[in-house]
Amino acid sequence: MQNRSTPIQRWNQLSAAQKTATIAAGTVQAGLFAAAWLDLNRRQPDQLNGSRAGWRAGLFLNTLGPLAYFAAGRKKSAWSEADIPDQGGKVAIVTGANSGLGYETARALAQHGATVIMACRNAQKAEAAAIRILATDPSGRVEIMPLDLGDLDSVRAFAEDFRRRYDTLDLLVNNAGIMVPPRGETAQGFETQFGVNHLGHFALTAQLMGLLNATPGARVVTLSSIAHRFGQIEFDDLNWKTREYRPMPAYGQSKLANLLFTYELQRRLQAAGKTTIAVAAHPGYAATGLQGEGGNDGLMGLFAQTQEMGALPGIYAATAPEVEGGQYFGPSGLAEIAGHPQRVASNRHSQDVQTARQLWEVSERLTGVAFPV
Repeated sequence: MQNRSTPIQRWNQLSAAQKTATIAAGTVQAGLFAAAWLDLNRRQPDQLNGSRAGWRAGLFLNTLGPLAYFAAGRKKSAWSEADIPDQGGKVAIVTGANSGLGYETARALAQHGATVIMACRNAQKAEAAAIRILATDPSGRVEIMPLDLGDLDSVRAFAEDFRRRYDTLDLLVNNAGIMVPPRGETAQGFETQFGVNHLGHFALTAQLMGLLNATPGARVVTLSSIAHRFGQIEFDDLNWKTREYRPMPAYGQSKLANLLFTYELQRRLQAAGKTTIAVAAHPGYAATGLQGEGGNDGLMGLFAQTQEMGALPGIYAATAPEVEGGQYFGPSGLAEIAGHPQRVASNRHSQDVQTARQLWEVSERLTGVAFPV
């Protein structure tokens, strides 16, 4: 009996359901390939099981390549709070420590022996947070000191008060931040997100630099965000005076500024022969409430990791012995949205030396603070 081959159907011969299924399958496959390719390019060689070239070749094996890469190509981080070294005898400042990532960072450091200064704007919320930390019976201690990063007078008062009380500072965690609020201004007239997220921390770090440099092995950890990838530094209008205000681009600008500041600070520390290091981290997408009331509800809430997990990259940057100056840490999962911490890469704009130097000079002028590295 003669076998008859099934004729190949052309696109215009397919039913609507067949066309839909074909498009869906192709879209999923293309998405998997793109996600795997981008993830592969962002990872350091020691974060891969095998060579980068080998996996690039493997990804071109259509369906099986991307699936194999996600299953076996990426080394997984398992670093957790249990791996935090003893922090006994160390003094740490955590800004915005009354909630979210800042609270988890302060709690973890105190539980591992550090003296943690909770630098917070809202005294009532800070007191409640401190009580919760003390209820865990930490081996370290916590202290509340008022700090409003939206007011440079408050930043100056905090720094002066801290220098009177302490003669060492091992760790400054520039954590506090605000995200996509309505158009507003700080006490000195800066756009709120740029003023709080960048300028306030810039001024704070500058006024504590003497103590940091006097403390062997001190660290400055500044929290950035995935949002830095769409940020742009608009020197002609940093404070959105002449443009229509757009909260998310303004947030992206402030988070890009955090990274430019970190990298430039590290370059200056290294050039001056200091042992203090500057590093950065981001939490991925964490359910911290930063996005406002209800910001983690619905579909996005399904993808958000806990604030305990979101705090791990910053804690890793602050405590892991192998951390080096100028490094950047985030979650190890796909697209850096979730997962245990590891070193990650930032975009090319964040590593522009000329932009970083100009931002530094502008920040000194706007804050009126000379930065003694």
